[in-house]
Amino acid sequence: MEANTRNGDIHLFRVKDCALVRQSTGLKALTLREFRDLMERIPSGSIYHHFWGRFLQPQFDEPEYNNDFAAWAYHGLHEKALAEKLSVIDPTEYEDIEDLRQELIDRVEEYIYENERVTWLRADEEFFFLQSQLVVLDTSLVMNEPNELLDLIPRMSLGSIFYHFIDARKRTPENIDDFSTWLSGFSNQYQPLIMAFRSIDPYFSSLKAIRNRLYEECVRFF
Repeated sequence: MEANTRNGDIHLFRVKDCALVRQSTGLKALTLREFRDLMERIPSGSIYHHFWGRFLQPQFDEPEYNNDFAAWAYHGLHEKALAEKLSVIDPTEYEDIEDLRQELIDRVEEYIYENERVTWLRADEEFFFLQSQLVVLDTSLVMNEPNELLDLIPRMSLGSIFYHFIDARKRTPENIDDFSTWLSGFSNQYQPLIMAFRSIDPYFSSLKAIRNRLYEECVRFF
């Protein structure tokens, strides 16, 4: 795992920061039918971006819907029922992006079948399928022992929380966060903390709330 290195008996956790650079896929949809058809061939990174990218974008208020697809269904198509169907999808419940893609397609198809009038309904604004490049940055923060989590987690940037707790799930073999992977390299005494971390669902939350929850679990454990 990139965050961790072994040097003899030293087990280091090197804290990273990150930022997202948005990129266009060149694909866009004006109708729900176009949206459904393009969903089959957009890059998997686009699906990831439209579910998770909002975490690293400036937010001036709480988003009404939890992903960009749902937000477009509501604000672009004015289909609140569809927006709600898409908004309740939790990407952490799917084994991979392709399973998530199929779930999106199935829900849109079901809505079209039940509401034929929306098939070619033109949205007020097009949906632009974006993807993003994750830029990873080094920080000066390093941990040697698990109890250092108590000091470092409150000091971590939101980008660090995103990288180590959310993005890690697509990098680690068990699809878990970097903190849990690191702790598993120590004795079994840290299993309760690992399980507490793994019980946190990051999707219906915010990076600040996740950071607070991680710290609270550390306080309880240590």
